[in-house]
Amino acid sequence: MDCTSIVQLPNEILLYIFNKLNVIDVFYSLVGVNQRFDQLIFDFLDIDNIPSIFHQKYINGKSQHDYILDKICLKILPRINTKIRKLTIDPYSLKRMVNAIDFPQLYSLSLLGYQIDTISSDLINGPISDLLMNKITHLTIDLNIKKEITRENSPMIFEAILFFGKYLTDLKFYQVSSESNLTFFSWNNQNKECLSSTLNNLSIYVSNFDDCLYLLDGRFQSLSKLVIRIEMITRSLSNINKKEKLIKLKSFSLICEQCTCSYESSIVPLLRRMSNLEELSLQISVRRLRSTYIDGYQLFNDFLKYLTKLNKFNFNIHSYIISGIENNILSNNDIRNSFINIGYKSIDICADEKLTDYRANCHVYSLPYLFDEFLFMSNCFQGGKFNNVKILFMVDRIPFENKLFKIISQDFTNLKTLIIHNLESQESQECSSALITFNNLITLNIIDAHSDYAIQFLNENITYLPSLEKLITTYDTLTHITGYFTNDETRRNCTKIKYLRTDISFVRPKNFNSYFPSM
Repeated sequence: MDCTSIVQLPNEILLYIFNKLNVIDVFYSLVGVNQRFDQLIFDFLDIDNIPSIFHQKYINGKSQHDYILDKICLKILPRINTKIRKLTIDPYSLKRMVNAIDFPQLYSLSLLGYQIDTISSDLINGPISDLLMNKITHLTIDLNIKKEITRENSPMIFEAILFFGKYLTDLKFYQVSSESNLTFFSWNNQNKECLSSTLNNLSIYVSNFDDCLYLLDGRFQSLSKLVIRIEMITRSLSNINKKEKLIKLKSFSLICEQCTCSYESSIVPLLRRMSNLEELSLQISVRRLRSTYIDGYQLFNDFLKYLTKLNKFNFNIHSYIISGIENNILSNNDIRNSFINIGYKSIDICADEKLTDYRANCHVYSLPYLFDEFLFMSNCFQGGKFNNVKILFMVDRIPFENKLFKIISQDFTNLKTLIIHNLESQESQECSSALITFNNLITLNIIDAHSDYAIQFLNENITYLPSLEKLITTYDTLTHITGYFTNDETRRNCTKIKYLRTDISFVRPKNFNSYFPSM
């Protein structure tokens, strides 16, 4: 920024510009330029909430990072520390700041890039623990997973949860790996020695249903909101109390990553325990043998009639049935009427009305669609508006055709990640003259898909992916459709790819680097 060209601008325009910039860019670039800039920045700039005090680009260059951090700690923080109430920061910078100055108003802290092995030394037994115990009530931890979560190291995470639960009212524990895949925690410790009487809100990913039950066994006595994402739901094998009413719980959100056969044995009994529940979000996929789709009547009889205080129910329920009886199939109108008759009119349905190879799919979901992902989409999907959805997982035994992807490109306008599981070749190789465009798609995972889908998405004459940065596929598929990295029709969609994962390791062949210039 050319400071000599902006000093003549009025204060209103300067403040507008400052508020559009990263707050750290403003601090280290403009503080000290002149007295007027300093007054505008410190007196009028909104620094109550510093959303991302150090961008990742600063962390990557240690010398630059240290230079900026020194200026922040020595010249900036002493002038703004009483204003900061919320802070998002990396562990390295936080340690420096904690030792440099006090934050009397700070109550919300988001930590980025923590490793499992440092949780105990840094957060529980380190200098930051005093800050957490005495000031912070809202804590979010985004773990950067470099090591695999194992039975040996996963207790560290739950130790931290129990420790923080003594002092916090709101705790979010997220885990994102370097490949943007979720990592789930598992815990088999039934020790109730550590109890929390203050924690109200908890958000976490766990591996199995028993982990969910442990979190609801009474150790968090004041828990009123639980957001939980489970990798897999199976029948509980523990002897934990599964009948005690969860009378304090007012809000519950459950997302399951995999299809479950334990809806009746696990999910239904748990929901029946939440007698005072006011808000419920449910995104599940249920596999059923010799049965029919889950409809409104079944949900009412299973648990809704027990939740007499429920006033908000958001759901996306996928039923995958395997049956030899055609009469078991409910029509779309039957399902819609079942929800209308129990008081839920704002819904939509897409369901197979006949069996194919003894199988059928049904999706029923509340409107407006509030989830940021749509899981287990099948060929029965007919369209709708899903502007909030960033992740789409498609799976079917029937091939996905070009016309379905055209619908998806129009209806999922903010889609960033697309995962396709379908090993069947496309029946129709004819594509419409209109180019399919996914403007915001960053990640494409087709490693468990037929090579036709690589052609569908990477051939620029069929689909245009201007933002694609991550591609996950098989090496054979990649070399086949790119003509060993010489095919011009697939070149344009590969130019911005920064991350490539294949099923095998390989030495970069000739033309690879020019085909993927961003890698």
